[in-house]
Amino acid sequence: MNRRPSNPGKLFLVVFTLVLAQILVALSSCKDTITDPDQPINVVFPDSNVSYSQHVEPLFQQGCAFGQCHGSNSAGGLNLESPSYSKLLSRPGLVVSRESNNSLLVQRLDGRLQPRMPLNRTQLTQNQVNGIKKWIDEGAANN
Repeated sequence: MNRRPSNPGKLFLVVFTLVLAQILVALSSCKDTITDPDQPINVVFPDSNVSYSQHVEPLFQQGCAFGQCHGSNSAGGLNLESPSYSKLLSRPGLVVSRESNNSLLVQRLDGRLQPRMPLNRTQLTQNQVNGIKKWIDEGAANN
């Protein structure tokens, strides 16, 4: 029986196409959420004494913690469903207490690190980004 050798270039193209399709499905599924991705998230942060339970976690629940984004089926592995505090702080470098500018979370939110978060949704307001920074700079407490 004469078997023709497989074409490695063709195999690569098929595998690459399948992987790319899975990534695109994961990214687009962030749009299929309970909340409208084009609506702003109405969590307003104070200038000081930012509370994780009153400000940060509600922001995550409205804008991040669902589907393939940061829910239980998270593509990136960071589940922000409530309670999210210990999950958030268990990721090295994501939140560096008292150092918001060195925290990967802030770098993703302000666009210094790509892709900018949240993906496929209305970006956070300056008040919200500043509020997360303030929470981190105040010690990133679970209050």
